[in-house]
Amino acid sequence: MEDMERRKRIINFALEGNALGAIELTEQLGHDLLVKNTELHFDLLSLHFVNLVCSRKCTEALEFAQTKLTPFGKIDKYVSKLEDFLALLAYEEPEKSPMFHLLSMDYRQQVADSLNRAILEHANVPSYTAMERLIQQTTVVRQCLSQETGKDVPPPFSLKDFLRS
Repeated sequence: MEDMERRKRIINFALEGNALGAIELTEQLGHDLLVKNTELHFDLLSLHFVNLVCSRKCTEALEFAQTKLTPFGKIDKYVSKLEDFLALLAYEEPEKSPMFHLLSMDYRQQVADSLNRAILEHANVPSYTAMERLIQQTTVVRQCLSQETGKDVPPPFSLKDFLRS
């Protein structure tokens, strides 16, 4: 129960934009968790960068990028992500930039979900519930059947649509 409460705090920090708090608590939970998952670490650091940009603390954001994000620039898969994040500095109103999606709650939720899965995996707990697995499997089976038969089949399962009816 204590681990679940700690995990909830970490996820809430990430969702609220307190990425450094989420990083600190995650490292307390498992000091090697973010070391092993550099992509997640980068995503959390980028959330902090985005918060600084949104708060119009551009100098602080640039210093943060130089100290914390620059090491990721040596790895090819992070170069374009870094460019997207740093491009936010070029706009007076970053929320109106072409990279506005990086400021969205959806992006923050995506990072928080990845963080939650990593924490669960670290604790040797399934990262998806049995219901999520069942829905994933059902969706794949329906897609395969529709491709094989070529006939119209019901649309893919949507929990949101299911709950509405």
